[in-house]
Amino acid sequence: MPGAGDRDAAGARWLGTGLLGLFLLPVCLPLEVSVGKASTIYAVNSSAVLLPCTFSSCFGFRDLVFWWSYNGSDTFRILINGSVKNEKSDPRVHLKNDDRITLEGSTKEKMNNISILLRDVDFSDTGEYTCYVKNPKEKYLQHQASIFLQVVDKLVEVDNTVTFIILAVVGGVVGLLVFILLVKKLVTFILKKTQEKKKECLVSSSGNDNTENGLPGSKAEEKPPTKV
Repeated sequence: MPGAGDRDAAGARWLGTGLLGLFLLPVCLPLEVSVGKASTIYAVNSSAVLLPCTFSSCFGFRDLVFWWSYNGSDTFRILINGSVKNEKSDPRVHLKNDDRITLEGSTKEKMNNISILLRDVDFSDTGEYTCYVKNPKEKYLQHQASIFLQVVDKLVEVDNTVTFIILAVVGGVVGLLVFILLVKKLVTFILKKTQEKKKECLVSSSGNDNTENGLPGSKAEEKPPTKV
């Protein structure tokens, strides 16, 4: 009959196998909405601007509902809402409160893009825009993400001169340090080789002196064998 040690070893193997299986299983994330990495976007007055929004869910979706809202200094309103039947369907718009808005993107081929295009922007359009998504397939789980739109007269060009100067100085210092380290290693290598050659010369010179002076261990001390 198996002993306690065998049972413990078998239990440890099963536990290890189970933990390994958990690590190998793909991570399944719930509904998530994203409006990109930038928290603020800028648009020139009277131009058009794309407000990005994508969503993802490893559980898939069915009869998904989405809408966009605008929150200004003293105004809050729903801009557009719609739905998506499934992964093979394009979004359908049910309500649109601004004729300047059009729905862009597609949910086909796992793009899951429900961005909107706002044309002929005005200074009054400055504010926070929020994209909402609700997925009935995940027990009506809802998630949203916001982005701030700033309408300006003209886009200001960013002067990167200072940044370039700093990068050039840092790069030069790093390059100088690397050069110093290489020179140091080279000098150390040359000195080491020089010392080794000096030692070899001293040993050779000492052996020659012993031979010439007939010191013990030298060839001059050797005598012919005695004849019997």
